Amino acid sequence: QVQLVESGGGLVHPGGSLRLSCAPSVSWLTIARTDWYRQAPGKQRELVASITRASETTYTDSVKGRFMIFRDKNTMNLQMNSLKPEDTAVYYCKVVRYEGDQYWGQGTQVTVSS
Repeated sequence: QVQLVESGGGLVHPGGSLRLSCAPSVSWLTIARTDWYRQAPGKQRELVASITRASETTYTDSVKGRFMIFRDKNTMNLQMNSLKPEDTAVYYCKVVRYEGDQYWGQGTQVTVSS
């Protein structure tokens, strides 16, 4: 069983920045891929960004050029810049291990509002 601890959400004005962090209870070397998802009220959960152990990254079109996913030691991070009200959602990290098992974080609220 892998535990994930998320942190970094909050309230920010449009144009502001936040950094979300996801700390797994296992070494990053055992994690094949980390994803950040978000779910806004009344909407389906969507994949925002992914990073592989080899640091290959992908982003959904709406966040390209504004968000950056990266690993810092054993923590997976999502740097979010130029935030917009439509980025408001609960953000979740998910890790996929080489054995195939997957684990979700508890979610962290991001609210972008003036």
